[in-house]
Amino acid sequence: MKCLCVILLFTLVSTSCAAGIDIDWSRVRPIEEFPHFKAAIPTPLKNRSGPSTPNRRVVNGQEATPGQFPYQVALLGEFELGIGLCGATIITNNYILTAAHCAYNSPDSTVPIPGGVVIVGAHNRMIEEPSQQRITFTSAGIIGHPGYTLTNIRHDIAVIRLDEPIVYTDRVQPVRLPARSDTRSFAGFIGTVSGFGIYDTANPRLSDVLNYAANPVMTNADCLDQWPPEFIEDQNICHSGDGGRGACNSDSGGPLTVPDGGSLQVGVVSFGAGGCDGGIPTVFMRVSYYLDWIEANSDFVADP
Repeated sequence: MKCLCVILLFTLVSTSCAAGIDIDWSRVRPIEEFPHFKAAIPTPLKNRSGPSTPNRRVVNGQEATPGQFPYQVALLGEFELGIGLCGATIITNNYILTAAHCAYNSPDSTVPIPGGVVIVGAHNRMIEEPSQQRITFTSAGIIGHPGYTLTNIRHDIAVIRLDEPIVYTDRVQPVRLPARSDTRSFAGFIGTVSGFGIYDTANPRLSDVLNYAANPVMTNADCLDQWPPEFIEDQNICHSGDGGRGACNSDSGGPLTVPDGGSLQVGVVSFGAGGCDGGIPTVFMRVSYYLDWIEANSDFVADP
C-alpha cells in the first residue's frame, strides 16, 4: 500500500519541495465527477435543481483581483481516477481547512486519499506565478471529522497538515475564524464564496482564475423552505442562490466569508443543487459549530 501511494503521488508532482512542483492539469477534474462521490451522494441532491440561468459564473460575472482572497487555497487531491480540484483556506502556517469529501476516497472518514498538493497565493492556477507556493501533503496529515458521512452529508469538514509551513506574504495570509464568544448566526450578512470551480453551466469547465460571488447569508429556517430537513441542521449555514450566483463543482471546501473588520470565514462549501445556477441555496458547514474540533485537531487557536 505504501508503494502504491508513492506511485500515485509521483503522477501528481515532480518533487516534494514547495517550489518547482509540476502539475499535470490534464488529469484534474471536479471532485464531484469521481465514482466514490457519485455513488454515495444522496438521491435528493442528484435530482434537485431550479430554473437554469444561462452563463452563470461563480463570480457573478466578476473575476477576483490578484491578492483579493489571500487565504484561498487550490487543493489538488490524488484520487484513483485522477486529480480532484477543491477549495480550502489557510488557518495557520501548517494547516488548511476544507471539506471532508475533498480528502477521502470513502463515503466516511475511513479511507483518506494518498495525498496531493495545495497551491496558495494563486490568481491563475495554471501558471506558476511568483506569488504562488505549492506544498505537498500526505494521507498522514489528513484529519476528517469522525462523524463525516456522504449518506446525508453530515460533518463534511477536515483539516490537512502540510509537509512544509506556508510562508506568509502580502498575497498569502490566514483567514480569520469566529471567536468562541461569537454567537451570531450571520443571517442577513452579505456572504462571499470564492473558488476555481465551474463558472458556466452551459459550457462546464474549471476556471483558470479565481472567481467569487456575493449573496445574502440565510437563516436556517428560510433555507429549510428549499431543502429537506435532514440536510439542514445547526452544523450548517446557507448562502442564497439569488441571480443564479453561488458555488459550483470544485468550489467544495472553499470559504464563505462575511465582512467583519475584514473577511471572517463562517462556512466551508459542502453541497448544493445539481444545476448550480437554479437559485437554490448553497449549503456550508458552519465554522463556529466546529471551533472546538478544529482547535483539537490542528494548531489553530480561536480568539476567546
